[in-house]
Amino acid sequence: MSSCDTCLVRNRAICSALSGAEVEALNTIGRHRTLEPGQSLIWEDDESILVANVVEGVLKLSTGTEDGREQIVGVVYPADFIGRPFGGRTGHSVTALTSAKVCVFGRRDFDEFARNHPALEHKLLERTLAELERTRSWMLLLGRKSASEKVATFLIDMSERLVDTGCEGDGASLSRFELPFSRQQVADVLGLTIETVSRQFTRLKSEGVIDLPSRREIVIRNRDELEAQAG
Repeated sequence: MSSCDTCLVRNRAICSALSGAEVEALNTIGRHRTLEPGQSLIWEDDESILVANVVEGVLKLSTGTEDGREQIVGVVYPADFIGRPFGGRTGHSVTALTSAKVCVFGRRDFDEFARNHPALEHKLLERTLAELERTRSWMLLLGRKSASEKVATFLIDMSERLVDTGCEGDGASLSRFELPFSRQQVADVLGLTIETVSRQFTRLKSEGVIDLPSRREIVIRNRDELEAQAG
């Protein structure tokens, strides 16, 4: 791999816990890989053989149901860590939603490196606990919130993650970003039908809360109202 000095997520990824010399040592066991939309990096139920940092792009975590349907169970963004360190099988597939670049490590090499660098292990624990909190919040969204609350919460979450990772923004009251999801995928994530999602988007637009310049582009025009509708 090229030097980590120019990495776009150097100060936000798990390797931010390491010194410059330690990062260079980690660099020797990693490699960059570019993914096209729809290309998978990890497959559900396979043995865990690699882990990775997301450098650019957005990827989905998904699992299959017994009748062959896909359920999206999470989304990862630049600076997020993916894969299952320290053994076991992977519980979900990881697939690029957009063009993406990842920093890939062989799982066994990474495990050995992490054991010898407690600061990295600590950072992994912090990330795991943060992800657990996000999962608990998502359980509340899926289990208790109405359709309108789900869509509003989803748009707020997307704006926070996508605008923070380099998408165009216009300040606190107006933010612009492009969804990496189709309407059907939004429905799958939220446990709704595509018709319900489309109705909610249309309603929010008619109320002046959001604007929809294109099929996937979102402009939040009234964030306070969107947050109120998210409950």
